[in-house]
Amino acid sequence: MAEPTIFIVDDDAANRDLLEALMDTVGLQSRSFRDAQEFLNQLEYDPNGIGCFLLDIRMPGMSGMELQQELISRAVEFPIVFITGHGETETAVQAMKDGAFDYIEKPINNQRLLDIVNKAIAHCKETTKARISRDDVRQLLETLTPREVDVLEQIIDGQLNKQIAHNLDISLRTVEVHRARVMDKMQAGSVADLTRKVLIAR
Repeated sequence: MAEPTIFIVDDDAANRDLLEALMDTVGLQSRSFRDAQEFLNQLEYDPNGIGCFLLDIRMPGMSGMELQQELISRAVEFPIVFITGHGETETAVQAMKDGAFDYIEKPINNQRLLDIVNKAIAHCKETTKARISRDDVRQLLETLTPREVDVLEQIIDGQLNKQIAHNLDISLRTVEVHRARVMDKMQAGSVADLTRKVLIAR
């Protein structure tokens, strides 16, 4: 996986500089933007990458929450951490209901922010790994013929070869051939492994 990138969107130049410097102290690369539009204009989103968004809630033009909705509409799934001012807690809570990862209030506690960012990165890594795994399994499933899919469904339903032959009205030998091909194409070492992969894809 690529190195994580922290995307900072804040209209206050001093805040951007402080946040970039803070990320740098722990070896995290960051990019900062003065407003939501500049950020969207330059956004290059890799769904298999690792990242986190630090968004100021209150900004001129498009607000942090409006930017959140725009990212959702674009299927951008990096975790969002909102930076909130005094009296914006209720807004931040609503943002979390809409899918934000967390929020932190100003004045920022540096260690708390780093802890939140590290948790967000760990979360992003896990979801990315799961998505890649799911996509890989789906690609394997697409290599199966319709009859192999029928046999696959019977296998993960716990049916024995004789039962599969009866259920699908085919010979036992045909079941054995299809079963071997299913296990090979799905790169499964056992029925348990096959079942796990199918569950991942669903």
